[in-house]
Parts: sequence; structure tokens; C-alpha cells
Amino acid sequence: MERRTFKILFFIKKTRVSRNGEVPVLLRVTVDGLRAETSINLKVNPELWHASTGRVSGTNRKSEELNNTLDTIKLKVMKIYREMEFDGIRITAKGIIEKYLGKDKKSQMTLLKVFKEHNERCALLAGKDMSPATVERYETSFRHTREFIRECFNKEDVLLEEVNHKFIVDYEFFLKTKRNCCHNTATKYLKNFKKIIRIALANEWIKKDPFANIRFHLDEVEPVFLEDHEIKKIMEKPIKIERLAIVRDTFIFCCFTGLAFSDVKGLKREHIAMDNNGALWIRKRRQKTNNMCNIPLLDIPRRILEKYKDHPSCVKNGTLLPVPCNQKMNAYLKEIADICGIEKELKTHSARHSYATSVCLANGVSIENVAKMLGHSDTKMTRHYAQILDKSIMRDMTGVNAKFSMQGLE
Repeated sequence: MERRTFKILFFIKKTRVSRNGEVPVLLRVTVDGLRAETSINLKVNPELWHASTGRVSGTNRKSEELNNTLDTIKLKVMKIYREMEFDGIRITAKGIIEKYLGKDKKSQMTLLKVFKEHNERCALLAGKDMSPATVERYETSFRHTREFIRECFNKEDVLLEEVNHKFIVDYEFFLKTKRNCCHNTATKYLKNFKKIIRIALANEWIKKDPFANIRFHLDEVEPVFLEDHEIKKIMEKPIKIERLAIVRDTFIFCCFTGLAFSDVKGLKREHIAMDNNGALWIRKRRQKTNNMCNIPLLDIPRRILEKYKDHPSCVKNGTLLPVPCNQKMNAYLKEIADICGIEKELKTHSARHSYATSVCLANGVSIENVAKMLGHSDTKMTRHYAQILDKSIMRDMTGVNAKFSMQGLE
């Protein structure tokens, strides 16, 4: 435990003599050699004051009342010190004085307190102005921040005024090393954290922005997607283990619908519609963006839905597929990739990329229609899939070029 010095002293201001000859009594608090002072609205006869004891001499009623008041103030200051120590709040002489005077709200605002209040408000907006996935991301960011404070500061919380440029740099290092986050993931958590700092700045709880000289950038990542023969290999692989079979079927369903994890997990009968020609469609708003997806229900995903229509989990939850949590999905997909001999790091979202790239764009579906089915607000994001496809084509054609370039022209 950190050791510190703490002293309470009462003294008089002899230069400020009132008309009746009395002088004011001041309170001085010293923590680790740094002190802060304030008036306590008491006046005494300087001739009756004992500097060594910080008390008034005499046995009359007035002297006893003054000394009792001084004792009460001392006990209150000691209580403030103990509470700050117990709460893990940084203890300073100024902080103790401000808390004694009732002016500590601004200076004692703590990071995790503001973060928690923000997340509580977000939770109330889940499904309205904010997606549940975004709410969960802020909760994860809160937990990472709390863990960082515990490990690096050995306390439960820190004052907002303690969050400086070094704090941000160390936090980023913590995310990349202790939490093993890649650069893009760490950057997303820092952006979540920055919103809390913006709240503190807007409320004037802090004056200086610790992010002032920090610029975010995301590394361009080429998403993993499956090609036609790889999708077919997974579909045709006999799998007798039920948990793997469910994950395989869910993944293939997403490969032929483009639904993200949160959307397929919440897929219900009400999201299946039939048009005037008798064709079935998935019509569902994306949980992440609230944009409407209009997706034709092809034969393969339709057969998967038929397979699980009476599954106990689907009946109980009113969903169309017994989708496990995302962590289990990703873990089991690694097993599936291994048994299928696919040397790609498959994740749930790989199915969405496979749908856009191999199922749609590679088979001549227009980029505008792919954007509508994926629930993109415009084709800017969808064009990223087209760029990936171009790279895939060039990679395959490079081998063709090498083969024929060896043959000379006559």
C-alpha cells in the first residue's frame, strides 16, 4: 500500500484583525508535503491562541465551544481522507479542502463513474437510437478501461484530471499487449473512450483534451471469404457432432443470405415474406444500422430453415435457427475449417463476405443489388468487396499467364 504523509493544522491570521481585536482561524491540510488552506469562519483573541496545540486556552464557555468546533472540523477532515482512501480516489490537499467546502463535485469526478453513467444511458437507448451491439461494445470498452486502471494504477478508479496524453498512450499499449487487440480493434476501443472524454470536456470537468495530439487511423484489412469450391466442401462434409453441425448450417445459411451474426440470431418467422409470385424473401432491418435488407431466400437456406423448424431452442425462443453465441460460433468454425482442410481463419462474418463476393458479385449480380441485400446505405462499402474480387481474379489469372507465357509465338 502506498504510504503518504497527512497533517491537519489550525492557525491564526494575525494580520487580519477585526474591530474587536479578534483574528480569523484557518485550516491547513498537508498531503505529501503539498498543502492547501481555507478559512473556517471562526475568530479568536490572538492572546488566547496556542500555536503549538492549535487550540484556544481558557475554561470559559466560549473557549470550550471554539475548541469543540475545531475538534469537529478535524474529525470531518479525517473522515474525508479515509473515504477518499477507501474509494481509491487520488488524495490531494486541495481535493480534501474542496470536499470539505462542498466544492469537490467537479474536481472529484472520476473516469469510470462518468463512463458507467454513459453506458447506463446507452442501455436505455438500445434498439431505439443505438444498436445493442454498440451498447455491448461500450460495455466491453468500460471493462478494458477498468482493468487497465487496476493494473497500471493499482486502484479502482482515477480522477478525470489524471487522464492525460501519457494515459492514452499507455492505454493503447495495454490494449495491444495485455488484451492482445490488433491495431484496428484497439483503435475502435480508443474511439469509444474518446467519447467519454468529450463528455467530460463538454461539462467542463476537465479543461485539456488528452486526445489533442492523437490521430486515429485504421489499417486496411482484406476480409476473409470462401470461394465456391470451399463453400461446397463445407456443405458436403459429413458432420455428426451436433454443435458443429448447427454452426456449419448457420454459417452456410449466412453464406447464401449475407446476414450478419446479430441478424441471423434474431431471425424470426415474421421476417420471412412472400411476394406476389410466391417467392420467399427475408425482409429485416439490420440490427447494426437499422437499414432494411431485402434478400431472396434461395433453396439452400430455405432447406436449412426447414431442417430446424422444430428444434427445441427455436421453439422456445421463437427464432428460425438455434444460433449459439458469437464466441462459440467462431471457435467451432475453426474446428470446421480444420476438418474440411480449409486453411483460412473462418469467423462468423466471413459468411457475409463470402455471400457478397463469391455468391453474388462473382456470379454477375450488380453491385447496387448486392448493396440492397446487405443493407448498405450506399455502394461505397459494397465496392470494397468488388476490389477483393478483382484481387482474387488477378491472383488466379497470374498462374494462367505464367503457363502460356512460356510458349513462344511463331
